[in-house]
Order: sequence, then structure tokens, then C-alpha cells
Amino acid sequence: MTLVRRALVPALVAVLSASACAKRGAPADDVHAGHDTTARIATVEMAHEMTMADSALPPDGDAALARLAASPRHGEYAMIPVEGGDSVRAWVVYPERKTKAPVVIVIHEIFGLSPWIRSVADQLAADGFIAIAPDFLTGKPMPASADEAANVPGAMDSIVSMIRTLDNAQIVRRIGAAARYGTSLPAATSRWGVVGFCWGGSNAFLSAASFPTLSAAVPYYGAVQPAKMDLTKTKAAVLALYGENDARVNATIPAADSTLRIARVPFEKMIFPGAGHGFLRQQRGQNGANGTAARQAWPRTIAWFRQHLEH
Repeated sequence: MTLVRRALVPALVAVLSASACAKRGAPADDVHAGHDTTARIATVEMAHEMTMADSALPPDGDAALARLAASPRHGEYAMIPVEGGDSVRAWVVYPERKTKAPVVIVIHEIFGLSPWIRSVADQLAADGFIAIAPDFLTGKPMPASADEAANVPGAMDSIVSMIRTLDNAQIVRRIGAAARYGTSLPAATSRWGVVGFCWGGSNAFLSAASFPTLSAAVPYYGAVQPAKMDLTKTKAAVLALYGENDARVNATIPAADSTLRIARVPFEKMIFPGAGHGFLRQQRGQNGANGTAARQAWPRTIAWFRQHLEH
């Protein structure tokens, strides 16, 4: 039995089954609501297919644990000090390359530091970057970790509720600490970027507004909240990626467009036809449109980081 097949059982057991970002219980103006997190019942054959297909992309959420188990790259947890006596736990993955690597901070969804986010970090390392995924719930009293939440009743709801209590100042401090840690590693260069998804996509925009040292940001289906971030101060190159069937988030595109034009930084937006919210994690959704979007969006993400972090 191959390593991939041995990993399939825990992968299937730990499939995200939460309704955390679903419409029930979410405020009417919550731009992070609306994920389809209903667990799918997958056979071993289907999970194996999802694991092996599109191996140059992050996996679908169902195949994340299998992909992590099969990865040849070195990944580890680190506890990173944050100013003010705080600290943040982070998943760090190293690329296999001869030269020093730029750093990419991976900002998780409202579901926390899940196996899928760790698999995204692993794919970034496969593409040549040192990837650091901070756990923004570090130190919070949670009934289960994001790795275990799918198997603990009510745990995912608790994760989502706790993430909604985080303020921008705390988020920015932890992102800054992760960036300082990453760029101080012996194997790293001084250049860094961020990528984020949904809640993390909004905070990728927040990072662009907050860090003059940031070179590149890639928000996936992240909403801009002008009252909470001043994007006119952005120095980073921004690539914003959206699904067409995501009107809730896409209503904030004009705010991103107008403020980043004022900042006069490189800015591109891509809206993928037929794709929905969360398309990179839910690659089998929207009758195939999510998968098509993922196959277009990820290579563009890597090209963006190489253009703005490697040179």
C-alpha cells in the first residue's frame, strides 16, 4: 500500500464538516459567511483521485491530509514571539532549493489553521517559497484544534466565533511577527508576501495596507472593508482573485480598485467565470467551474510571487 493510500483513512475521517461559515448564525453583513462546508461522503478511490490529480496545485480540502502525509518537504510548528509579550504558533514549510528563498505568509480562512491551509503552505514550498501559516487562535481556549474540529461537535462553531473576536491590531501584530521570523531564517531572503483566503483574503488586503515592507499580496475572495483599512498606503503589488458567483464579496471590488489606483501600485484582479466562493478549497464545486478557476488562479499566484519576490 502506498503512502498516499495509507494516509487516505485519516484524511477522510478529518474532512471538514463544519457549517461554521454557513449562513446560519452569521451576521447579515458578514462577508465571511456563505462557505459550503457540508462534508461529502467520499470513497477511497475518489479521495485518491483528488490527491493525485493536479499535483501542481494545492489539494481540494478533502485530500489535504493525504497530500501532507505524502509530502517530501520539511514542515514543522514554531512558536513565534510577538511584541507585547504575545506569541503565535505557526506551521513552517521549507522548499527544496539551493538558494535562499523568499517568504510567503499564509493567512487562514475563518476555519483556523486547518489541514487544508497547511497543505497550501506545503504547495507554496513545493513552488520554491518558505511558507509560514500563523494560527491566529494561538492561546485561545478552544474545545479542539482546527485539525481535530471536524470530529468534535460544536468545535468549528467555536473556532469561527473566536476568530470573529480578533481585532485588526492583533492580526497585524501576528502577521508582522511571522514575517520578521521568516525573513530572519538563515535560508530566507528579506522579501516577503502574503496570501489569504476569505477571512484571510480580507487580511491579505489589511496586510497590504499595514506593512510598507510587504512586496506582494494575493487575496483570494477577500472583501475590502474601507473603514478598517487604508489601502491608499499600500506599497505591495496586489493580485486579487474572485469567483464570479460570489456577489457578496465581489461587491467590494470597486473599493479595492479605486484605493489601489490611488496607491499607484501594481494591481490586477481576476474574476473566474462560474466559480463560487472558496473555489481553491472546493475544487469539485460549481459543476467544475471551481476546478477550472483553481487551475488558472494558482499558477498566476506563483507567477505573481516570483515576479515581485524573486527579483
